Amino acid sequence: MGVWWVAGCVTGPRGLPEYGPRLQGQSCVLSPGCMAPAVGGEVLVPTTVLRAAQVVRGVLTLKDFLDEAEVARVEEVLVRCAREADFQVNEREYGRGRVPDDVECKRVVGHDSKGREILRAMELGTLKHEVAFACVARELGEDFTDHLTREPRYRREPVTGAYSLTQTLSGSLRPDIVLHLVHDADRIQFLYDFFFPCTSGSKSNPLGAENKNLLEKLGKYRLLAEESRRALVTPQLGISR
Repeated sequence: MGVWWVAGCVTGPRGLPEYGPRLQGQSCVLSPGCMAPAVGGEVLVPTTVLRAAQVVRGVLTLKDFLDEAEVARVEEVLVRCAREADFQVNEREYGRGRVPDDVECKRVVGHDSKGREILRAMELGTLKHEVAFACVARELGEDFTDHLTREPRYRREPVTGAYSLTQTLSGSLRPDIVLHLVHDADRIQFLYDFFFPCTSGSKSNPLGAENKNLLEKLGKYRLLAEESRRALVTPQLGISR
Protein backbone atom coordinates (compact mmCIF):
# COMPACT_ATOMS: atom_id res chain seq x y z
CA MET A 1 0.00 0.00 0.00
CA GLY A 2 2.99 2.31 0.32
CA VAL A 3 3.12 5.19 2.77
CA TRP A 4 0.23 5.75 5.19
CA TRP A 5 -0.58 9.41 5.64
CA VAL A 6 -1.09 10.49 9.22
CA ALA A 7 -2.70 13.81 10.14
CA GLY A 8 -3.22 14.75 13.76
CA CYS A 9 -3.99 11.26 14.92
CA VAL A 10 -3.16 8.96 17.80
CA THR A 11 -4.14 5.48 18.85
CA GLY A 12 -5.61 4.24 22.09
CA PRO A 13 -4.26 1.57 24.43
CA ARG A 14 -2.64 -1.37 22.61
CA GLY A 15 -3.57 0.10 19.26
CA LEU A 16 -7.34 0.40 19.63
CA PRO A 17 -8.17 3.32 17.33
CA GLU A 18 -10.13 6.36 18.36
CA TYR A 19 -11.53 9.03 16.08
CA GLY A 20 -12.54 12.62 16.47
CA PRO A 21 -12.39 15.31 19.16
CA ARG A 22 -14.30 15.16 22.39
CA LEU A 23 -15.46 17.94 24.67
CA GLN A 24 -15.98 17.89 28.40
CA GLY A 25 -19.70 17.29 28.88
CA GLN A 26 -20.09 15.46 25.57
CA SER A 27 -21.60 12.03 26.14
CA CYS A 28 -19.52 8.89 25.67
CA VAL A 29 -22.75 7.02 26.29
CA LEU A 30 -26.28 7.59 25.18
CA SER A 31 -27.20 9.47 28.35
CA PRO A 32 -26.71 13.24 28.32
CA GLY A 33 -24.08 14.54 30.71
CA CYS A 34 -21.59 11.68 30.36
CA MET A 35 -18.23 13.44 30.59
CA ALA A 36 -14.99 12.06 29.22
CA PRO A 37 -11.40 13.12 28.55
CA ALA A 38 -10.21 14.37 25.18
CA VAL A 39 -8.94 11.91 22.60
CA GLY A 40 -7.29 12.16 19.20
CA GLY A 41 -7.83 10.25 15.97
CA GLU A 42 -7.13 7.03 14.17
CA VAL A 43 -4.35 6.05 11.80
CA LEU A 44 -6.17 5.15 8.61
CA VAL A 45 -5.16 4.40 5.06
CA PRO A 46 -6.78 7.23 3.05
CA THR A 47 -10.11 6.05 1.67
CA THR A 48 -9.21 6.99 -1.91
CA VAL A 49 -5.98 4.99 -1.75
CA LEU A 50 -7.73 1.98 -0.22
CA ARG A 51 -10.56 1.96 -2.75
CA ALA A 52 -8.12 2.42 -5.62
CA ALA A 53 -6.35 -0.72 -4.46
CA GLN A 54 -9.68 -2.52 -4.29
CA VAL A 55 -10.47 -1.49 -7.86
CA VAL A 56 -7.12 -2.86 -9.01
CA ARG A 57 -7.92 -6.09 -7.20
CA GLY A 58 -11.30 -6.17 -8.89
CA VAL A 59 -13.79 -6.59 -6.06
CA LEU A 60 -14.03 -6.49 -2.29
CA THR A 61 -13.05 -9.82 -0.77
CA LEU A 62 -14.75 -11.39 2.22
CA LYS A 63 -11.66 -10.70 4.33
CA ASP A 64 -12.14 -6.98 3.81
CA PHE A 65 -14.85 -7.47 6.44
CA LEU A 66 -14.87 -9.56 9.62
CA ASP A 67 -16.40 -13.00 9.25
CA GLU A 68 -19.22 -14.39 11.39
CA ALA A 69 -16.90 -16.03 13.92
CA GLU A 70 -14.86 -12.85 14.32
CA VAL A 71 -17.97 -10.73 14.86
CA ALA A 72 -19.18 -13.25 17.44
CA ARG A 73 -15.85 -12.98 19.26
CA VAL A 74 -16.06 -9.18 19.30
CA GLU A 75 -19.62 -9.25 20.63
CA GLU A 76 -18.71 -11.74 23.35
CA VAL A 77 -15.93 -9.42 24.49
CA LEU A 78 -18.19 -6.35 24.40
CA VAL A 79 -20.71 -8.06 26.67
CA ARG A 80 -18.01 -9.32 29.03
CA CYS A 81 -16.46 -5.84 29.21
CA ALA A 82 -19.84 -4.24 29.93
CA ARG A 83 -20.45 -6.64 32.82
CA GLU A 84 -16.91 -6.23 34.13
CA ALA A 85 -17.26 -2.43 34.07
CA ASP A 86 -20.64 -2.52 35.79
CA PHE A 87 -19.35 -4.78 38.56
CA GLN A 88 -16.04 -3.00 39.12
CA VAL A 89 -17.47 0.51 39.32
CA ASN A 90 -20.37 -0.48 41.58
CA GLU A 91 -17.99 -2.28 43.94
CA ARG A 92 -15.52 0.59 43.93
CA GLU A 93 -18.17 3.25 44.55
CA TYR A 94 -20.48 1.39 46.96
CA GLY A 95 -18.66 -1.61 48.37
CA ARG A 96 -18.78 -5.33 47.77
CA GLY A 97 -22.19 -6.65 46.74
CA ARG A 98 -23.84 -3.22 46.84
CA VAL A 99 -25.46 -1.28 43.99
CA PRO A 100 -27.06 2.18 43.85
CA ASP A 101 -30.80 2.34 44.51
CA ASP A 102 -33.24 4.48 42.51
CA VAL A 103 -32.87 7.48 44.82
CA GLU A 104 -29.10 7.40 44.43
CA CYS A 105 -29.37 7.00 40.65
CA LYS A 106 -31.56 10.11 40.41
CA ARG A 107 -29.42 12.22 42.74
CA VAL A 108 -28.24 15.46 41.12
CA VAL A 109 -24.45 15.67 41.29
CA GLY A 110 -23.85 18.77 39.17
CA HIS A 111 -24.78 20.72 36.07
CA ASP A 112 -23.33 20.82 32.57
CA SER A 113 -22.24 23.92 30.65
CA LYS A 114 -25.83 24.57 29.60
CA GLY A 115 -27.16 24.34 33.14
CA ARG A 116 -28.75 20.92 32.70
CA GLU A 117 -28.72 18.53 35.64
CA ILE A 118 -26.17 15.75 35.75
CA LEU A 119 -27.56 12.77 37.63
CA ARG A 120 -25.56 10.19 39.51
CA ALA A 121 -26.70 7.62 36.91
CA MET A 122 -24.97 9.67 34.21
CA GLU A 123 -21.83 10.01 36.30
CA LEU A 124 -21.73 6.26 36.91
CA GLY A 125 -22.28 5.69 33.19
CA THR A 126 -19.19 7.77 32.44
CA LEU A 127 -17.08 5.78 34.89
CA LYS A 128 -18.35 2.47 33.54
CA HIS A 129 -17.68 3.51 29.96
CA GLU A 130 -14.08 4.28 30.83
CA VAL A 131 -13.62 0.81 32.30
CA ALA A 132 -15.43 -0.85 29.39
CA PHE A 133 -13.34 0.95 26.78
CA ALA A 134 -10.14 -0.03 28.58
CA CYS A 135 -11.34 -3.64 28.62
CA VAL A 136 -12.13 -3.58 24.89
CA ALA A 137 -8.72 -2.10 24.12
CA ARG A 138 -7.04 -4.79 26.21
CA GLU A 139 -9.00 -7.68 24.72
CA LEU A 140 -9.42 -6.61 21.08
CA GLY A 141 -7.05 -3.76 20.33
CA GLU A 142 -4.21 -5.96 19.15
CA ASP A 143 -6.14 -8.34 16.89
CA PHE A 144 -8.86 -6.09 15.50
CA THR A 145 -7.18 -2.71 15.07
CA ASP A 146 -7.76 -2.72 11.29
CA HIS A 147 -11.50 -3.31 11.66
CA LEU A 148 -12.54 -1.70 14.94
CA THR A 149 -12.81 1.99 15.80
CA ARG A 150 -13.77 3.54 19.12
CA GLU A 151 -16.17 6.48 18.99
CA PRO A 152 -15.89 7.51 15.33
CA ARG A 153 -17.92 10.60 14.53
CA TYR A 154 -20.09 10.73 11.39
CA ARG A 155 -21.80 13.66 9.70
CA ARG A 156 -24.01 14.01 6.64
CA GLU A 157 -22.27 15.44 3.60
CA PRO A 158 -24.43 18.30 2.29
CA VAL A 159 -23.69 17.56 -1.38
CA THR A 160 -23.99 13.77 -1.51
CA GLY A 161 -26.26 13.20 1.48
CA ALA A 162 -24.02 10.33 2.58
CA TYR A 163 -22.60 10.05 6.10
CA SER A 164 -18.83 10.01 6.51
CA LEU A 165 -16.19 10.53 9.18
CA THR A 166 -15.90 14.04 10.52
CA GLN A 167 -14.36 16.05 13.33
CA THR A 168 -17.33 18.42 13.41
CA LEU A 169 -19.37 18.12 16.60
CA SER A 170 -22.58 19.81 15.47
CA GLY A 171 -25.10 17.46 13.88
CA SER A 172 -22.82 14.44 14.05
CA LEU A 173 -23.44 10.90 15.29
CA ARG A 174 -20.91 9.00 17.41
CA PRO A 175 -21.41 5.31 18.21
CA ASP A 176 -19.23 3.79 20.92
CA ILE A 177 -17.76 0.97 18.83
CA VAL A 178 -17.83 0.42 15.06
CA LEU A 179 -16.74 -2.65 13.11
CA HIS A 180 -15.94 -1.76 9.53
CA LEU A 181 -14.15 -2.52 6.28
CA VAL A 182 -10.41 -2.95 6.75
CA HIS A 183 -8.89 0.49 7.48
CA ASP A 184 -12.09 2.25 6.35
CA ALA A 185 -14.50 3.31 9.11
CA ASP A 186 -16.79 4.90 6.50
CA ARG A 187 -17.83 1.38 5.45
CA ILE A 188 -19.70 0.21 8.55
CA GLN A 189 -20.27 -3.50 9.17
CA PHE A 190 -21.76 -3.29 12.70
CA LEU A 191 -22.07 -0.55 15.31
CA TYR A 192 -22.57 -0.78 19.08
CA ASP A 193 -23.35 1.48 22.03
CA PHE A 194 -22.72 0.58 25.66
CA PHE A 195 -25.50 1.41 28.09
CA PHE A 196 -25.37 0.99 31.86
CA PRO A 197 -28.88 1.15 33.38
CA CYS A 198 -29.00 2.43 36.94
CA THR A 199 -32.61 2.46 38.17
CA SER A 200 -34.52 -0.75 38.78
CA GLY A 201 -36.89 0.09 35.94
CA SER A 202 -34.17 0.67 33.37
CA LYS A 203 -32.34 -2.48 34.45
CA SER A 204 -35.42 -4.64 33.98
CA ASN A 205 -36.15 -3.08 30.58
CA PRO A 206 -33.16 -1.20 29.11
CA LEU A 207 -35.10 -0.54 25.91
CA GLY A 208 -38.19 0.74 27.72
CA ALA A 209 -39.79 4.19 27.63
CA GLU A 210 -37.83 5.28 30.72
CA ASN A 211 -34.75 5.54 28.52
CA LYS A 212 -36.23 7.95 25.97
CA ASN A 213 -32.93 9.66 25.12
CA LEU A 214 -31.32 6.31 24.49
CA LEU A 215 -34.07 5.19 22.12
CA GLU A 216 -33.94 8.46 20.21
CA LYS A 217 -30.21 8.15 19.64
CA LEU A 218 -30.47 4.51 18.62
CA GLY A 219 -33.12 5.57 16.13
CA LYS A 220 -30.75 8.09 14.57
CA TYR A 221 -28.24 5.33 13.90
CA ARG A 222 -30.56 4.06 11.17
CA LEU A 223 -28.82 6.70 9.05
CA LEU A 224 -25.56 4.78 9.50
CA ALA A 225 -26.60 1.12 9.52
CA GLU A 226 -29.70 -1.02 9.13
CA GLU A 227 -31.41 -2.31 12.27
CA SER A 228 -29.81 -5.76 12.19
CA ARG A 229 -26.35 -4.16 12.15
CA ARG A 230 -26.71 -1.83 15.14
CA ALA A 231 -26.93 -2.99 18.73
CA LEU A 232 -27.05 -1.94 22.36
CA VAL A 233 -24.69 -3.63 24.83
CA THR A 234 -25.89 -3.82 28.44
CA PRO A 235 -24.68 -5.83 31.45
CA GLN A 236 -28.21 -7.18 31.92
CA LEU A 237 -29.18 -8.29 28.40
CA GLY A 238 -25.90 -8.50 26.54
CA ILE A 239 -26.43 -7.68 22.85
CA SER A 240 -29.86 -6.21 22.00
CA ARG A 241 -30.95 -5.40 18.46
